[in-house]
Amino acid sequence: MEWIEHGERSLYESPWVSLRLVDVEVPGGARFEHHVIRRPLPAAGTVVVGPDGVLLLWRHRFITRSWGWEVPAGRVEEGEAIEVGAAREVLEETGWRPGPLRHLFGCYPTNGISDGRFELFAAEGATYVGEPSDPSEASRVEWVPVARVRELLREGAVQDGLSLTALTWWLLHELT
Repeated sequence: MEWIEHGERSLYESPWVSLRLVDVEVPGGARFEHHVIRRPLPAAGTVVVGPDGVLLLWRHRFITRSWGWEVPAGRVEEGEAIEVGAAREVLEETGWRPGPLRHLFGCYPTNGISDGRFELFAAEGATYVGEPSDPSEASRVEWVPVARVRELLREGAVQDGLSLTALTWWLLHELT
């Protein structure tokens, strides 16, 4: 059943995110205001695979007060092609320029409350360019063997939705 939208109003706006109240009605049911997080631009993440495994970042997330392994990812800039943004994020966060990117899929990870979209890519290989241009992104950047990536997933050491989705999808569909 498709809910009916009667309008929405802003509670907060920034270039990164807006918080809205949407006036919705469930057909044959209640009418109420639902909180919605709008994301004006997608995020892109990349599973970079090389001879030594998968390129991952070990980082802290202050919002959840947690540490975990993540794939290089970030927001695509306005006017930037999604694939270009994904490659830029890999280089900025790791210091490695990824090989050609191949689009895996896109998804809405929290579609019950947000229209934020993730676009996920895979890259075969990467060329080391130098230290990451944004060293605040990670405490460590490492090539992690595929067998260890599986262990990290089982151990719960990959906690962010974009990385968890990208890595499990890649392991399920791409690994031969």
